Amino acid sequence: MSFSRDINPDDTKLLAAGFDPAAAPADAIAKLRELRGKPTVTDVAIARALGGIADPGAAAMLIEMEAGAVGALRREVRRALYKLKQHGIDAPASSAPAATTPQDTDGEKKEIEAMLSPIDGEGARIVWIVKPRVQGGLLRMWALISESEGLVGAQNSHLSRRELKSERDELERRAQVKLVDGDWRVADFIVCEAWRNTPESRRGQVGNFLALRAELISSPPPTELTHPVYTELAAEVAAEPSVELLKEPELLEWRLPDALLKRYVDEINEAGESVIVLSPVHKQERVNAVIDRATGELLSGDNGKRIQRRLEDIAYYLARVGRRDQAGWAAAAAARLRDGIDVTKSVFFQAFIRTQLGTVAAAEQQKAEEEPRLIMTPAEAMRAREPRPRRR
Repeated sequence: MSFSRDINPDDTKLLAAGFDPAAAPADAIAKLRELRGKPTVTDVAIARALGGIADPGAAAMLIEMEAGAVGALRREVRRALYKLKQHGIDAPASSAPAATTPQDTDGEKKEIEAMLSPIDGEGARIVWIVKPRVQGGLLRMWALISESEGLVGAQNSHLSRRELKSERDELERRAQVKLVDGDWRVADFIVCEAWRNTPESRRGQVGNFLALRAELISSPPPTELTHPVYTELAAEVAAEPSVELLKEPELLEWRLPDALLKRYVDEINEAGESVIVLSPVHKQERVNAVIDRATGELLSGDNGKRIQRRLEDIAYYLARVGRRDQAGWAAAAAARLRDGIDVTKSVFFQAFIRTQLGTVAAAEQQKAEEEPRLIMTPAEAMRAREPRPRRR
């Protein structure tokens, strides 16, 4: 067991309260548990100390502490879990509920199922929520969701278990994607969130979604979600997200709206076309300044929240198709947005924004090359005025 050499005041108070980092793991953990809630000891210091105890009991206590943790404590818990993982200590599964829907009945929890597709490059996906019918067979809500348009369509169907499997196989075959089984409460939140994001002018086209939902779920539509990826991938969330994630189809095909990106692309182009003679170094400094600002502005506020939610759901899907490393990177990126951490210097987020801006710039350049030019160069104008040779 190790303890930080650079002891800060909180750690000093922890030692003064009787914690001995050299004690046997079981004794050290018991002491830390005893000290929780003491006025002179912070939970951040306890979490930091647990990260130095290479014992499964330390990981279990950290998972307990993460429930409801925010800000500095949440970050310290994740760092500690990551340290333990490096020593071969995996975080145990949490017993916390995946979604904040305490009104759910036991019957609903046992009966309802859900299937989710991946999110495509345009932000579209399919969600199925399925419940057995008292009369026999199944009731399935089919929902099509768009990140930009909200709930595009929803309908309920009665079908047998065999028909459900057949439709699932056919959808996977045609779309070349895999539907994964997920927690129905997560699926319910996704669909309800999409409904809330649907413009009023389009809600009539969706149908009576709330009535459709009431046929399957009796509890009120959820407005908040404690996303399960933060518990499922607790150790990975503590690490930095890897730029390798940008090579995955879920990120490679992701396109932010051009309207959000265009002004930054225009600024970068202006920096390169400045009438002032600039050295390549100065031009690059201007470009970097634009990218830094774009990273800060595009990843904050409502837009930052939307990107966080998409990263959470990408992580959820990737974990269920066996791509745990990539799922961990996506969850780690989402956590940084959720916790309000400054991402302007993050290698991952810088690369993400550069990729988005580069895609728009490349599309604009290609469009310009394909359009006929209305202005000719002097040489072209002279050639155009030259008399053409007469045919004999």
